[in-house]
Amino acid sequence: MIYQGNAITVARGLKDGSDAIATLTFDLKDESVNTLSSAVVAELGKAVSAIRAERGLEGLMICSAKEAFIVGADINEFQDMFAQGADQIESLLERVHGIFNAIEDLPFPTVSAINGLALGGGCEITLATDFRVMAESAKIGLPETKLGILPGWGGCVRLPRIIGADNAIEWIAGGSENRADAALRMGAVDAVVPGEQLEAAANDILARARAGELDYQARRAEKTGPLGLGPIEQMMAFETAKGYVAGKAGPHYPAPIEAIKVIQKGAGESRARAQAIEAKAFAKLALSDVAFNLVGLFMNDQVVKKKGGQYEKQARPVKQAAVLGAGIMGGGIAYQSASKGTPILMKDIKTEAIELGLKEARKLFAKQVERGKFSTEQMAERLTNIRSTLSYGDFDHIDLVVEAVVENPEVKGKVLAEVEEAVGEEAILTTNTSTISITRLAENLKRPENFCGMHFFNPVHRMPLVEVIRGEKTGDAAVAATVSYARTMGKTPIVVNDCPGFLVNRVLFPYFGGFNFLLEKGADFQRIDKVMETFGWPMGPAYLLDVVGIDIAVHAGEVMAEGFPERLAQEGKSAVQLMFDNERLGQKNDKGFYAYEEDRKGKPKKVSDDDAYALVKQVVKEQKEFSDDDIIARMMVPLCLEAVRCLEDGIVGTVAEADMALIYGIGFPPFRGGALRYIDAMGVDAFVELAEGLAEELGPLYAPTDKLRQMASAGERFYPRQAKS
Repeated sequence: MIYQGNAITVARGLKDGSDAIATLTFDLKDESVNTLSSAVVAELGKAVSAIRAERGLEGLMICSAKEAFIVGADINEFQDMFAQGADQIESLLERVHGIFNAIEDLPFPTVSAINGLALGGGCEITLATDFRVMAESAKIGLPETKLGILPGWGGCVRLPRIIGADNAIEWIAGGSENRADAALRMGAVDAVVPGEQLEAAANDILARARAGELDYQARRAEKTGPLGLGPIEQMMAFETAKGYVAGKAGPHYPAPIEAIKVIQKGAGESRARAQAIEAKAFAKLALSDVAFNLVGLFMNDQVVKKKGGQYEKQARPVKQAAVLGAGIMGGGIAYQSASKGTPILMKDIKTEAIELGLKEARKLFAKQVERGKFSTEQMAERLTNIRSTLSYGDFDHIDLVVEAVVENPEVKGKVLAEVEEAVGEEAILTTNTSTISITRLAENLKRPENFCGMHFFNPVHRMPLVEVIRGEKTGDAAVAATVSYARTMGKTPIVVNDCPGFLVNRVLFPYFGGFNFLLEKGADFQRIDKVMETFGWPMGPAYLLDVVGIDIAVHAGEVMAEGFPERLAQEGKSAVQLMFDNERLGQKNDKGFYAYEEDRKGKPKKVSDDDAYALVKQVVKEQKEFSDDDIIARMMVPLCLEAVRCLEDGIVGTVAEADMALIYGIGFPPFRGGALRYIDAMGVDAFVELAEGLAEELGPLYAPTDKLRQMASAGERFYPRQAKS
């Protein structure tokens, strides 16, 4: 044994008996995956020193004993590291560069045997070796830009020199995970083999390099010298890429463009100088609000996944599901279940509705075939997971039912009572409702403990969130099974308690309340949309109402006003109500706040409509000028305050779940981290002061809670203080 640590072992010899080869194995004790924490990186430094001191070695293989190779750096350490300031960050990166460079400079050939995921730092360590062999099922990539940073352990230096600037920009700026066949095609790896042949293939490459058949020194020269591009080639590669990437990333995500600049600045430099450029840029991004929030978002996502996993351990498996109510929503749910491998029975009382649901599912499968996600054969196989029926005859073996009929409590109550008679005693019933009380819907059920809400967001195949809503009598088994099924469907379930609007709609409708106040004061709804889109929302409130459906918004608004009259009841008719009264339902009938025309791809394109302006004019009570900051405050304060109230009322369990639900459910700008992190960024005291000023003019919708005022006075935050330097 050359070296033995908590995460790394280095031993001489291979299965074929060769003693001249050392094998460095990553196998982090008591963990399911390998990560490159600061402790593991320190071990790696000691292991490399031991390898350099060992006599008689002629090659090194780096491999993993776990299912994944290395999933990257330990992101849990990032915010503490970022808080140390730019100089300290650069110093830390230089130390890692030194270790990776020592691997690259070993006096014999080196190879990485990539058996599973090799991401971030896990990918970068493979780039430091001379050769890379990849299992067919493995994936490789540098996803750092998704965290608001860039590859900081040599990825921006080595990858362009291995696969070319264009390909490297695509990988790094896009933050993609790349399959083995793509990696081989681009030259990122030297061979792709079945997993059981990985070690033999890596050993074969080392043998060929030792025999002089493969020139590992030439490989190193390419990586340690300047990038081989002339001035005109550089300009074409980098300037064209900047324009394209800027358009894709948008103004709020600087990391992809910064990564291109780092590759460009380092192109004509030696390894040491290019790495110094990379480290400086990494430190600059690490101190940004965007990186701080995106890393926080990643950590929140881990909290949500961990909670989901805990529920899943308690759940009875859902082997056969059913959806009641076909049509677009039912078809979307059926597609999502079938595509992820859970057979589903789709029931309706009308043949035409069944046909519409099946058509929707087939359309979604066809799109996946077009994108190369499924083959035609895979699509046909998965389509057999959907069966349709007009009766309850086959429901005795269903494990979980999703009721998705019309949003009417009487109709839903009747359908749920019917299906309860048809299923077994242990079957779980769920309702896909956005507003109706779960406790109320359970009143007519014989087994209310087996019933909960399962609120999908539209369109089902795109929106990641599922709210799992616990009613007063809902049992743990129902919640666990529903969470497990949602995760099997590829969704992110968040468990919330019952109240009008549950979590997401309860928080969203005060945002629409702020919109109504602005319209009453004469603000232009198109300008409000532009301001909020610039703020980071995927669409402004008027456009969002059109997409959701004005009729749905009116119905949900009535439920919310009844539940929270002090904050959400409105005197007189709102602009949304006037749209509804005049049969302007949004995109579904091509007119709402905007009119809609088909673009060249057949998708609805919004255009300004004088009739909509005439209707909005009827609600204007006074004409007032607003700055962009005024508009943002009047829109965001009510939303954030309602998120606070949901946390205080126990509707949602943690700040992490509250923020992730808004990001996954309604597209809260991810780079801002969520509503509660947004309050933290402003400062709780500053937010309370802003809210109190607005409440004096606009009333209870803007009034901070007593507990929030206490937090402000005590200097408290929603998240622990891991502030940027």
